[in-house]
Amino acid sequence: MIETKTLSKVVEKDLAELKAKIAQFKNNEIDEERFKAFRLARGVYGQRQQGVQMFRLKLPFGKLTPDQLETIANLSEKYTNGNIHLTTRQNIQLHHVRLEDTPEMWEALERVGVTTKEACGNTVRNVTASPNAGIDPNEPFDVAPYAQGVFEYFLRNPICQDMGRKIKMAFSSSEEDSAFIFIHDFGFIPRIKDGQRGFKVIVGGGLGAQAFMGLVAYEFLPEDQVIPLIEAGLRVFDRYGERERRHKARLKYLVEPKKGLGLDGFMKLVEEERKAIANKSYPIDHELVKQEIPVIDHPGLENYVEDDAYKTWRNTNVEEQKQKGYYTVKVRIPLGNIHAEKARKLADVIRRWASPDFRVTLNQGVILKFVKPEHLSAIYEDLKALDLVNPGFDTLADVTACPGTDTCNLGVTNSTSLALVLEDMIRDEFPHLVDESNIKIKISGCMNSCGQHMVANIGFHGSSIKYDGKVAPAQQVVIGGGVEPGGAGYIAEKVIKIPTKRIPETVRTLLLDYEANAEETEYFNEYFRRQGKIYFYDLLKHLGDPSTLTAEGFQDWGYTDDFVPEIGVGECAGVMLDLVGTIINDAKDRLQSGKETLEIGRWADTIYYAYNAFVIGAKASLLDNDVQCNTHKGIIDDFQKHIVDEGLINLPTSFEEIVLQINKHEPSEGFATVYLKQAEEFLKGIELLRASSSAVDKLVINEFYKA
Repeated sequence: MIETKTLSKVVEKDLAELKAKIAQFKNNEIDEERFKAFRLARGVYGQRQQGVQMFRLKLPFGKLTPDQLETIANLSEKYTNGNIHLTTRQNIQLHHVRLEDTPEMWEALERVGVTTKEACGNTVRNVTASPNAGIDPNEPFDVAPYAQGVFEYFLRNPICQDMGRKIKMAFSSSEEDSAFIFIHDFGFIPRIKDGQRGFKVIVGGGLGAQAFMGLVAYEFLPEDQVIPLIEAGLRVFDRYGERERRHKARLKYLVEPKKGLGLDGFMKLVEEERKAIANKSYPIDHELVKQEIPVIDHPGLENYVEDDAYKTWRNTNVEEQKQKGYYTVKVRIPLGNIHAEKARKLADVIRRWASPDFRVTLNQGVILKFVKPEHLSAIYEDLKALDLVNPGFDTLADVTACPGTDTCNLGVTNSTSLALVLEDMIRDEFPHLVDESNIKIKISGCMNSCGQHMVANIGFHGSSIKYDGKVAPAQQVVIGGGVEPGGAGYIAEKVIKIPTKRIPETVRTLLLDYEANAEETEYFNEYFRRQGKIYFYDLLKHLGDPSTLTAEGFQDWGYTDDFVPEIGVGECAGVMLDLVGTIINDAKDRLQSGKETLEIGRWADTIYYAYNAFVIGAKASLLDNDVQCNTHKGIIDDFQKHIVDEGLINLPTSFEEIVLQINKHEPSEGFATVYLKQAEEFLKGIELLRASSSAVDKLVINEFYKA
């Protein structure tokens, strides 16, 4: 019997709001594009197939319990095609979901402690962490409580509900950086200095079409300063971050040395914001995530005969924990896809042999913890019955791939079929490399890097090649990325574009060349850097020649028809029309939220809602006067120039001085009350200005007012 819990009033309000918005959308009371922004922040994302959605669950550091997995399986079977997809962000995605079913699904998930709130959209996304946090023999301390603490603090936080773009954060368990912190907006590695816990901190990393290495903000930041730093950083990103040009709207561009603020400029603004945040220090409860050691009162298998398959599995998929006498069992989930029926059976295996706290991993698998050595053969046999004992977890033989054209609007090529072909080839032709953990292959269906190809030793992203009036599916080959032994992170380099049907030969060529020419103990990336990019371009150049393609070369993996590029529009880049009056209503909504938080004593939240009311109201007025809007800071400056200085509205002082009181005051009840009242009076002035100057509610395009 799955244990469920009572819904909080906050969750009940969320569910009621989602149901109401869906009804309004179905009745054409709100347009599709405005509804899109709403549903994205509830984890509901449009997929390639019309009329259905992808429903994304938000699982901080990939933590799940058997009850939660069983609930997800039941929902998948009832409402979707029965498939559960594990992602490189330690999330779970359910595909082919009907919009009207999402409230009921969300409610069932919340009753077992899983949320979808802010799993998509311009919010703080899932906080990831090393899946072996808490059991890593090399960790200074368990980072899971910090990942959980950050997740809880920023969930539903007004600071990060309407940012220009998403924010991604990660915690690695040790200096080996198994969570790839260097590609995150905020990344943390645990350290101890003079007996005090803290973190090395990077900011401004990211993948996507243009990958950036994160910059070191602190070599050591005390643990109680992690959340204050993030909160101040989010405020700066919200105010100064790009909003009009969506492809430039990530934190990595804001801290870019040449075109952005630079790290020093960004950190200076962060320090200025610290006065305004509610918590100057925020200690994390070290027991927020407890180790759950199972009590197993049934025996394992006696006199078990270990065959070669078992020995290979144990060598590649089992690892000793830092807790002596216990082992981690790593389960490969091909392509991150597991059917509901198998997932329920896996939940039973976990209940029988392992800790109820198991983790979704960054390579789309799961790890089971606190397995006793005398139970390894028994859990192997149970997993074998589910066809879940493929060896080579997180090795060359374990290819990571995003869904690509299976479900994604942005997918160019089929990632999943190619991944399976490569896994088969490595197993059949390079069986001696099945345990090679220092070479990883990752595939993305497009340049946006959901498959994290830019941190692969050998990576691919979907593309195309035109030849003789036809288009062939292709892969951009990148080499040399990932985390090296010791923890140094690298972004891969683009080498050559090759037709996708030749990618198995590409991998074969690279591996044979490495085995033939690398020096003894030379790591693959070291070999790549020694030989240089041009060497590998020349090595693969003949495979990139489209003039020798056969008819099959113009077909993607998994298809028999000729390739036709069908790239849709991502959910973050849609163009929409909207009314200036509706934007003013958005400002009023923030004002109302400010009044509600004022009543319950959340002064900092009240102040930020009031700040948003100022900025959104000013934006509406600028758009009504045909002034383009981008950053919040730009709105503040332009409102002074085009509205105040032109005498269209009277203010007691400059608009900047009024609005930016937000970072000049402590978040007290007194200031919150005054600032909220000022915002209310300001909006009244904006409405009077509109009433006197415009009889028609003006339409604007969303890229014109995204700030």
